[in-house]
Amino acid sequence: MNMPSWLRAQLGRARRTTQYTLASRLPSPDWKAIISSDSAAWADAGANAASGPRVLIATGVGGQPNINPLASALAVALTLRGANVQLLLCDEFLPACEKALIYEVAPKAMAHRGPHALCGHCFAIGRAAYEPLGLPVHHYSVLVTREERAVASRIATEAPFATIPAFIFEGIAVGEHAHAGALRYFARGDLADEPQAESVLRRYLEAALLTLFATRRLISQQRIEVACFHHGIYVPQGIIGEVCRSEGVRVVNWNVAYRTRCFIFSHGDTYHHTMMDEPLDVWEQIPWTPAIEAETLEYLKSRWQGTRDWIYFHEEPKEDLAQITREVGVDFTARPTIGLLTNVMWDAQLHYPANAFPNMLDWILRTITYFARRPELQLLIRIHPAELRGFVPSRQLIFDEIRHAFPTLPPNVYIIPPESSISTYAAMLQCDSVIIYGTKTGVELSSLGIPIIVAGEAWIRGKGLTIDAHSAEEYFTILDRLPLGRRLDEPTIQRARKYAYHFFFRRMIPIGFIAPTTARTWRNAFGWWPYDVQIERIDELAPGRDRGLDVICDGILTGAPFIYPAEASSSATQPAAAAAQA
Repeated sequence: MNMPSWLRAQLGRARRTTQYTLASRLPSPDWKAIISSDSAAWADAGANAASGPRVLIATGVGGQPNINPLASALAVALTLRGANVQLLLCDEFLPACEKALIYEVAPKAMAHRGPHALCGHCFAIGRAAYEPLGLPVHHYSVLVTREERAVASRIATEAPFATIPAFIFEGIAVGEHAHAGALRYFARGDLADEPQAESVLRRYLEAALLTLFATRRLISQQRIEVACFHHGIYVPQGIIGEVCRSEGVRVVNWNVAYRTRCFIFSHGDTYHHTMMDEPLDVWEQIPWTPAIEAETLEYLKSRWQGTRDWIYFHEEPKEDLAQITREVGVDFTARPTIGLLTNVMWDAQLHYPANAFPNMLDWILRTITYFARRPELQLLIRIHPAELRGFVPSRQLIFDEIRHAFPTLPPNVYIIPPESSISTYAAMLQCDSVIIYGTKTGVELSSLGIPIIVAGEAWIRGKGLTIDAHSAEEYFTILDRLPLGRRLDEPTIQRARKYAYHFFFRRMIPIGFIAPTTARTWRNAFGWWPYDVQIERIDELAPGRDRGLDVICDGILTGAPFIYPAEASSSATQPAAAAAQA
């Protein structure tokens, strides 16, 4: 029986009301109560900010409880500093987005209806997070014209499938971010053997184009000067960044950092890119003291168990070498061992000109083939635990890909699988040297004197600390020099520790009012919620109240570096360390 349109509309309104009510009960922050405690001051701040610099908080996807608390706090903090803050929120409009994952929306449903099953909750969470602020909230459906919807649909339908990853529309690389979004949805490093891959990728392309149209119009209408939003890749965030840069709008991207209570902010692009190109002089001149070195080493050691980080993968990692030998079969005393550390296949699949190989899997397989011809060496491959234990478990497992290419592994190649609780650090410390593609572990291991060979987009590349390959030919020439038979010299180790301090203590900005949730990987029906914003009054976000927040807001408003001055004094470093341990 067909449902009358009036009844369908009424049920839709009831559903949205219920979703908004549930979303309003999420634990942090309760902006309605916080603002009502000092509504006059908030009204004055809004009036004073009317003529201020126009800042867009443009994360766009509302159903992200790991994003909304800080994004909404930034909206308040920037308003208190005189910025005219606008917000962008998807109102169940995009046909695909980074919120959708194969574990939540099945491929057939995604191909035919997009993330429709998530949209109601997602929009409700966003509304509950941002509407109580009373700041302008712009919606995609209002910003995109009927003609633009038709254009996006036509292009997404007609573009040859094979050309989509490199597809450029009016100077914007919409295809790259659409492809990265589809890979993230499928949790794979490629789209092979996915029956719905083409339909899903076309949805992401359409969503990317719609985001392009919406962002352009919003920038034009509101005269946006700077846009601040999470991540900077995938759909919609990656497209927002591309459009802003093309329109001369300053871009600020941010992510939850590794250290507890900390966040990484970057100018111009996602930190996946900017950390590789960061000028060396921002950290080379850090005044180095024994106290700072001790603090650095103490934190690096804590990463073995993850006790001071947002996320960790093993409660009690195995560090006993005899136990490692029994489990994996590698005998560190028999022959020199070369370590190899992988990344998650689908994560941040963007173009990096510095890569020596077209992708990580190609690098792994060609490296195994090389070591098969070097029986005097051992290759120990540690597959990243996040393949199985991460927020988005991979559906394309490196172990399976290796076994497919090598049904029988070369006798001198050993694998620590992702489910193993073997300590990566304990195993790699027994190696002559370690080869990496993009993992940040190179920062830590070089600080301990381990020589690092870089084949991909690792942030430690180009810092004067590692042996960097710029082509496959150069890479294998480097491998021909193995084993190196030595540790890094003392000046290089100290330089590595200085960069580690910069990376973990200065680029990761602590915020005092951020409190980790009780369960460190806590999730509910609305998603991952790692932290709360613990404030009672809006003046707690005013200038001078939190040093980390001041660094962030100054960077957004003036373009100042997003570097926390942890080394300035003991009063600057010790509270941050204590907070991270709490």
